[in-house]
Amino acid sequence: MGEPPSLVEADGPARAAAAVPEGLRARLGGDPLTQAFATRRSSHWFARRPLPVDDPAATWEALLCVPRTGKTVAYIHVPFCDNHCLFCGFYRNPAKGRFSGPYVSALVREMEREADRPAVRSAPIAAVYVGGGTPTALEAADLHRLITTARTHLPLTPDCEITIEGRVHGFDAERVSACLEAGANRFSIGIQTFDTTLRQRLGRKADRAAAERVLADLRDRDRAAVICDLIYGLPGQTPETWRADLRTVVDLDLDGVDLYALTMIPDSPLALSIDKGALPPALALDEQARLYAAGLETLEAAGWRHLSQAHWARTPRERNLYNQAVKERAPCLAYGSGAGGLLAGHRYVLDGDEVSYRQRIASGEKPLAMMFAPADDLPGQAALSASLETGRILPGRLEALVGAGFAAMLAPVLEHWAEAGLITPRPGGFALTRAGWFWQANLIVGLQEMLVLFHNGPPEPSSPTRQEHPRHARHRHHPAG
Repeated sequence: MGEPPSLVEADGPARAAAAVPEGLRARLGGDPLTQAFATRRSSHWFARRPLPVDDPAATWEALLCVPRTGKTVAYIHVPFCDNHCLFCGFYRNPAKGRFSGPYVSALVREMEREADRPAVRSAPIAAVYVGGGTPTALEAADLHRLITTARTHLPLTPDCEITIEGRVHGFDAERVSACLEAGANRFSIGIQTFDTTLRQRLGRKADRAAAERVLADLRDRDRAAVICDLIYGLPGQTPETWRADLRTVVDLDLDGVDLYALTMIPDSPLALSIDKGALPPALALDEQARLYAAGLETLEAAGWRHLSQAHWARTPRERNLYNQAVKERAPCLAYGSGAGGLLAGHRYVLDGDEVSYRQRIASGEKPLAMMFAPADDLPGQAALSASLETGRILPGRLEALVGAGFAAMLAPVLEHWAEAGLITPRPGGFALTRAGWFWQANLIVGLQEMLVLFHNGPPEPSSPTRQEHPRHARHRHHPAG
């Protein structure tokens, strides 16, 4: 085990800060909601520079022979959209021509081919998420066929959460009925904003009235949880338009809502439009923080439950099983062009070229694009992420999962974050404050870095005779799961 960072004797808040690695230090003084850190860090798995495996096809075949353990989910990707919305980084293919039937046929073959393999059949699947892209751009008959195939060939639990992601435009009554009749029990509709002017600027075709009508119709069917996404930080968004969006969600009596920060993707249509002056700049980080806090206040006042950093529920129907499991690094079986999964600790991504994907499926091949070796101490990372997703840091539980001495190593970091107003003491540990919820990704990354220090110790200085490339350093073991 690595030794904790050396402590520097000092007084008050400075003593705690001096014991914390520089990259984990928050600003002391000022408003923690808007000033705790200079930037929001990414806790995405790819930011940790995973190691690719040497032979993805052979590794995949071996993984299929190993029974699964633990809670598992499945992800099915539909990479087609009617148009490329400016904010979106997931656009792949236009939903034009006869794309629906051939693509779903390939998905069906992919699921059928692996259905009896131990890695698929051996344990229940708690949630299935059909995402995109725009799954609701598929024809009604193909939506029904896709969901039915998943229910037939995947070992779903009796109460499996089956989510269909969609958008307002084109999600007609026939498609809704096809999803419900096939067994979908959760709809996640990408609204982003109800404000008609903002929607049109972003490339959304439906206006406020149409968006409200689709959500109300889904709600009134009373056969599935109805969730919508809102984005804060959009160019031209104001506190007034944001609060109006929040009030609309509350007034519609939806089952849940997701509040996501705008992700500015370099060279995206949105970034290019801002650079050209066609749109105003996206909101600054401090403005985003205030909008997130307004979301917390509004939903809390309306009696909604805070399930995780970005997810709230009004009714017990909204369980958020898939999203929570993914954050906890649960195994995820992936199907479809561009889909990403996790099996026995191995991250993998399928061919993002839809035509190539279908051709490879037709030839009997698993259309892998990338596969990465398991991360060091994946169970520890999962425990850290799962803890923060519930808004709690429980040092004793983390130590039981990671190893003796970890709680003592975390103590100065947690003391510093408490001084900074990001966490507050609770029985058994700490809870995130309002500011801590906004900066949650920074705290997750910080705890993950402490985990690396705990196992490996501080980084060794570079040697003139032996210098490892950072992608290949410090991979001592690769635990599965």
